[in-house]
Amino acid sequence: QVQLVESGGGLVQAGGSLRLSCAASGRIFSMFAMGWFRQAPGKEREFVAAMDYSGGSTYYSDSVKGRFTISRDNAKNTVYLQMNSLKPEDTAIYYCVGDPNRLSTNEYDYWGQGTQVTVSS
Repeated sequence: QVQLVESGGGLVQAGGSLRLSCAASGRIFSMFAMGWFRQAPGKEREFVAAMDYSGGSTYYSDSVKGRFTISRDNAKNTVYLQMNSLKPEDTAIYYCVGDPNRLSTNEYDYWGQGTQVTVSS
């Protein structure tokens, strides 16, 4: 069993910042890829960002590129998402994801329960 637990969501005004954290626990060896997806009300879940174990490869969606930064602390099995210049359209439930084998923008074996991010205008 692998558990991913997100924290750091909340309510922020447009233009503000939030930092999400996700800690992996359980039967993990080296979670090769960790990242984030989000789902806004009435919309499909979408990829946000992901990073490989070494940090040498990162993916971002076009909608967050230049505003969000993903990072990870492998000693703590934790991935972070620093979100700056937030917009109302960033409002969504943010899900942490992990995969032991591959870095991608669409397929992950493990998912967290999600944390709500609300950006007011």
